[in-house]
Amino acid sequence: MPATGTSTRPQAVSALREIARALSSAWDLDTTLDLIARKTTEVMHVDSCTIYLLDPDGEYLRLRASTGLAKRALGRATLRVGEGMTGYAVAVNEPIYAIDAQHNPHFKMVDEAEEGVFQSLLAVPLVLDDRPIGAMNVQTVQPHAFTGDEIEVLSLIGDLAAGALVKAQLYDQQRQQIEEMRALAQVSEVVTSPQYLDDMLDVVTSMAAQTMGAAVCSIFLLDESGTKLELRSAKRTTSPYRHRPPLALGQGVIGRVAQTGESVYIRDVREAPEYLSRELARAEGLASLLAVPLSVRDRVIGVLNCYTAVPRTFTAEQQAFFATLANQTALAIENARLVTNTAVIREMHHRIKNNLQTVAMLMQMQIPDAERLDTAQVLRANIHRIHSIAAVHEVLSERGFRLVEVKEVLERIARMTAEMMTAPGQQVEIRVFGDSFALPSRAATALALVVNELVQNALEHGLAGGQNGRIMVSLGRSPDELIVLVRDDGVGLPQNWERGLGLEIVETLVRDDLNGRIQFHRLKQGTEISVRIPREDMTPQ
Repeated sequence: MPATGTSTRPQAVSALREIARALSSAWDLDTTLDLIARKTTEVMHVDSCTIYLLDPDGEYLRLRASTGLAKRALGRATLRVGEGMTGYAVAVNEPIYAIDAQHNPHFKMVDEAEEGVFQSLLAVPLVLDDRPIGAMNVQTVQPHAFTGDEIEVLSLIGDLAAGALVKAQLYDQQRQQIEEMRALAQVSEVVTSPQYLDDMLDVVTSMAAQTMGAAVCSIFLLDESGTKLELRSAKRTTSPYRHRPPLALGQGVIGRVAQTGESVYIRDVREAPEYLSRELARAEGLASLLAVPLSVRDRVIGVLNCYTAVPRTFTAEQQAFFATLANQTALAIENARLVTNTAVIREMHHRIKNNLQTVAMLMQMQIPDAERLDTAQVLRANIHRIHSIAAVHEVLSERGFRLVEVKEVLERIARMTAEMMTAPGQQVEIRVFGDSFALPSRAATALALVVNELVQNALEHGLAGGQNGRIMVSLGRSPDELIVLVRDDGVGLPQNWERGLGLEIVETLVRDDLNGRIQFHRLKQGTEISVRIPREDMTPQ
């Protein structure tokens, strides 16, 4: 791009040093985003700096920080890669600017951002190791011709920001992992305290991998039938490790250990004919294997495995340690199963009771309108609500009694709704995209019911009469809130619109169970409903 004006390199170098010093003190993602936006606005003498981060699916850029745009757009406003000047900068992987931005062919006004006051815009991609992670732009109220030096400075800030943001994302992930680990007892306590089984197994494999200097340690347990071994825990330090399908008793090396109750050592599984997954081991960089049975009173219940990244002979001390760990782990598993069975019954009773109360409350709300409601329609709606609650419990049953991944639950509800609630011949795309975040089970159940009601409402009213269209469920976050948007491209809200029973249910759940707020927005085509939940209220106790 052409450069105009005099060189500003001394000021540019000073600005970059200032930003670099500031970033060195930032750790978490929200703080880093805010710091980059504020410092860039200050050093570049612009009226606004805005940062977008790429969603995990790699298709949308989500607004995460800004010094000039409306705060309510944070976490909810999105641009497709290639859409708008900012999205276009990511698509072509180079800066783009315009003195009169709103007349640029690539410009797109961001919903609720209130950026109509700005005239000029400069956008640059955020790239790390040739991988786009987002974009940032600066805007001015007065028309401004960005110089070559200014473009270069923002590009260099973008390079600094990309590294800092990835570091901050990793920090947040590690902090979340630490918070999860704090909920578990220390290894010495795990084998004697009533921990849930999967939590205990994860601690054992993690400790074994570190102590043995292994690339991967894993535990396979026999299923209830006693005929198949299922992978229950795998911790890796240096090598990837894909999920293994169940093994029949006696199948392969691990199956033989479970069948015979005898340990097996293989110096290099990549070359051992008896090892079934040689190609996979080569791909994952696995070499030596030490497999030891988990036995309780001469009864094998599983196998503890240790893989190394390079061929290695285990010392007698290491083998003795691994065998002792296997014996203690087997006893701990039996203890945990006994304790967990009782705890699970209590926990499931509590949760099922809460959810039955929720279903009863929803039905209670329908009683005043019972005479004018269609019975079949009421039954279908309640069946679908129960299916939504079941989706939460299904994820809990697969992941254990930790936080519930909301995106996974909503994807299941979307698939179920598309299959069960669309009219014959109706083509409706129901898609869930955006950030993945976890909630406690009660909040996850409430949110699942809310989204279920909103999606059904969009089908029944926005896409009424079998109209084809799209329903998009967007998940985002701002520094203070978790944000869920449900948007359809149907007929939109009528002028004399009044809330029906379904939306009364939604408002009750958002207010009472999520301590959140809900807003309705008319679009040029369709309707958008936003649900905002305070993040601090969703922190597990």
